[in-house]
Amino acid sequence: MRLRIRHRTVYRYTRPVRFSDHRLLVTPRATRDVAIIWSSVQIDPAAALVWSEDAAGNTVALALIAEAAATLTIEAEHEVLHSAEPYPVFRLDPAAHRYPFAYASDDRALFGPGLLGGDADQDEDQARWLAEFRAAAPDDTLRLLNALNEAVGAAIAYRTRDEEGTQSPSRTLALRSGSCRDLAALFLWAVRRLGFPARAVSGYLFDPGMAAGDVGATHAWCEVFLPGAGWIAFDPTQRRIGGAGLVATAVGVISAAVLPVIGGFVGDAAAFASMDASVVVEALDANASV
Repeated sequence: MRLRIRHRTVYRYTRPVRFSDHRLLVTPRATRDVAIIWSSVQIDPAAALVWSEDAAGNTVALALIAEAAATLTIEAEHEVLHSAEPYPVFRLDPAAHRYPFAYASDDRALFGPGLLGGDADQDEDQARWLAEFRAAAPDDTLRLLNALNEAVGAAIAYRTRDEEGTQSPSRTLALRSGSCRDLAALFLWAVRRLGFPARAVSGYLFDPGMAAGDVGATHAWCEVFLPGAGWIAFDPTQRRIGGAGLVATAVGVISAAVLPVIGGFVGDAAAFASMDASVVVEALDANASV
């Protein structure tokens, strides 16, 4: 399936301001399921783009904006070939079929403590919620992770949030609601506490069931590494497993590390007026679906 992605972010100010360097994670990651056909980033006022790759293998554009302005517009556009199966079959190493199992020492060294350790801070409600889940969960590895994905999606009602940042897992459990990044953070905490290496993912969601002209969104989910299968996408918001409909732009230890745009401006905070972001993901193949 060939997808065209248009991502537009506009910052508005009450008067011209000068901008700090902006770090952009808006370029799709090339994976076995996603091939990049072409990609572009345009910024107004004009910016010099310094391209690099970070420690996680994400493509990073550092935007150096010299001109002061009352509006900053960042437009990213991409075409990708998306081949993820809607109902994938994952083939694990035999030793990993049942939980718990031991990861190879070489793999554990590559994951590092950030992807394995989990958040040391947890309140009693968090611990109780996870203990209750584990008591009823199966020992089959994939069924266990699928059940956790479902449990987060069932327990937490999705809602959009305009506030910056990600809720803590304890707050998400207390409110029983959160954005996609909040559900992903809860799943990430829980799956690491169970001993699985996992990472936060940000990117784009293609949903052909949405209204015409609005079949895309920025999105957040998680990936878990399983021997034999590699990194597997778990999306508790959609309550789905696998990469169908997902185009990742960045992976990291926490959601805050993989935000699409990170930057600021120099001057009085009251000068900030608004921020608008829009994403359209369009299938260029006839009758495309996920």
